[in-house]
Amino acid sequence: MPDGPTALLWLTVAVALGFDFTNGFHDTANAVATTIGTRALPARLAIIFSALLNLTGAVVATQVLHSKVANTIGGLVVVKAGVALPFICAALVGAIAWNLITWRAGLPSSSSHALIGGLVGMGVAAYGVGAINIDKVIPTVIALVTSPVAGLVCAYLLMVVLANVLRGVHPGPANRAFRRLQILSSAFVSFSHGANDSQKTMAVITLALVSTHHLSGFDVPFWVVLAAAGAIGMGTYAGGWRIIRTMGSRIIRLEPINGFVAETVGASIIQLATQVSLPVSTTHVVSGAVMGSGAPRGLSAVRWGVARNIALAWVFTIPMSALVAAGLTLLIRAVFGPLG
Repeated sequence: MPDGPTALLWLTVAVALGFDFTNGFHDTANAVATTIGTRALPARLAIIFSALLNLTGAVVATQVLHSKVANTIGGLVVVKAGVALPFICAALVGAIAWNLITWRAGLPSSSSHALIGGLVGMGVAAYGVGAINIDKVIPTVIALVTSPVAGLVCAYLLMVVLANVLRGVHPGPANRAFRRLQILSSAFVSFSHGANDSQKTMAVITLALVSTHHLSGFDVPFWVVLAAAGAIGMGTYAGGWRIIRTMGSRIIRLEPINGFVAETVGASIIQLATQVSLPVSTTHVVSGAVMGSGAPRGLSAVRWGVARNIALAWVFTIPMSALVAAGLTLLIRAVFGPLG
């Protein structure tokens, strides 16, 4: 039988992987909704394809890019003696709770926002504002806020360019060509999602290992890479059908060219953010790109009521997950004391 501290560490790892699993099924829609919506691939094949590329992206990003995003997430809350494991669990539960609420509502909110909100809410409640690393929090929040706007604008511009280039081309051959291209663009999104999002869970597990002195420095072990990549891959395979319906048909009526543009722009922005160590929301970036890809048809092409609900989920994700995590943290403090 493991002793108490060891059991608590493994519980923390399990909760982190549980968050990663919810990230996978919550964010499946980012990669596959447009592909399914335009019938470029059958639904189950698209999800299996996405799961494998999520796994591949996670391993490649950490082994080649040296866990840049994980280092950013792991440095949001800085405590000299290390963050207590029950407080890390509180942050994760705050993020998981919001993921499940928005999944139940069919809203493509951000697992990234939820985790960052959970960590910041926990950090303030457990250790005070001084424990929050503003130098990492501010660039992270800026990236989270601006990346969906960048997705919308870039997708709009690319759609305008392609519409002019393809003027006079018969829709039939064009649709067939873009359906084939969507297989590649969908793969690019899945790979990019795995590269950026799985590192967030790796960061939390590594933070727990550093805080319990199982690691002397913030260096993600390979077993953590495999565990997090596997969890996000399995979550992706489980699928998030409610959100897939929202992304695939409820924001705009997707044609293959819209799907290709939204996926290509979204994945490119995610890859750029990963290269510069910034965690961004795959959900928000791709949602913004979907809206941007439909906007050239006219304002009526986008179902703005659905877009408004998505935007509200974006706005409330960080504060709500922070409040849940802070509430759990304060409850833990009330029952067990400061815990260091």
